[in-house]
Amino acid sequence: MITYGAAFILSFVFALYWTPLMRKAALQLGIVDRPNGTLKNHETAVPCLGGIAVYTAFLLTLGVLTDFSQETLGLLLSGSLALMVGLIDDFGVMTPSQKLLGQTLAALVLIKSGTYIKLEFVPFWLSIPLNVLWILAVSNALNIIDIMDGLAAGISAIAAIAIAIANYMAGRQPQAFVCLVLAGAILGFLRHNFYPAKIYLGDAGSLFIGFMLAALSMNAGYTRINLLAAISPILILGIPLFDLALVMFIRWQKGVPVTKGSPDHFALRLRRCKLSIRETAVTAYIIGVFLAGAALLMSQVTLEWAVATMSGTLSLACLSAYLLLKVDMTR
Repeated sequence: MITYGAAFILSFVFALYWTPLMRKAALQLGIVDRPNGTLKNHETAVPCLGGIAVYTAFLLTLGVLTDFSQETLGLLLSGSLALMVGLIDDFGVMTPSQKLLGQTLAALVLIKSGTYIKLEFVPFWLSIPLNVLWILAVSNALNIIDIMDGLAAGISAIAAIAIAIANYMAGRQPQAFVCLVLAGAILGFLRHNFYPAKIYLGDAGSLFIGFMLAALSMNAGYTRINLLAAISPILILGIPLFDLALVMFIRWQKGVPVTKGSPDHFALRLRRCKLSIRETAVTAYIIGVFLAGAALLMSQVTLEWAVATMSGTLSLACLSAYLLLKVDMTR
């Protein structure tokens, strides 16, 4: 446990002190997120190379404290590819289809290294496309909720800790270790990203973190007691996946392309309900902890209790979607 704590603290400290350097670099290079009056309502341009600080802290900590197994090397290589795709997108020279292709290639590299969904009732030929779909869904879901100070980073840190716990309980200590390193790096960055944010993750950061969470959440031994717990990672990452589904549904209803930005996100709808930016982020954190707890509970109880937990969570999600859709976004 001492090693786990040391890894978490070291990663946190690296990110805490590396992030201001990335902020300075982003300002000098002009890599900033400018307000546009629609989705981006911050008062001034904000640097957006925070993801590089998270990645660097993550990589340095692993380099100091871990041995590089094939799985870890595959994770780092494919995660680095996802980061590069996001970084190129931060420069504004990548189309949505090119971005999706880059993410798919990163997912295939991860699969080649031996990391993919491994469930007895899922055949190999089905596991591969499911693996790619899962990684693309989580990566892009996290990418689209990075629209408010502290939102994506805080939710990601909660998810990383929950995935660490799941892996640890399943006897997958190396994966739990990597999750804690990721959580420490994200929390160190969050110190500078919480409202009022001094720096943003950028697409590089959100895609890298989303990719890592998707990869680390796939085989954490959820189904030891009941098979329904296979959906636990969906609950752990429920907030970004919920927002992705909500936004896609609203844009489909409006006949707007899914890749086109619009103020339909759950966080912006909560803001219309008179919540401040801080209150919106904290509300999302509380929901994230609840979903993570429900996911971990599902993996530890009998099938009957797992069904009850899933039914209750799904009912609350449907009710939340219904109420959010009632919010008037035209005012």
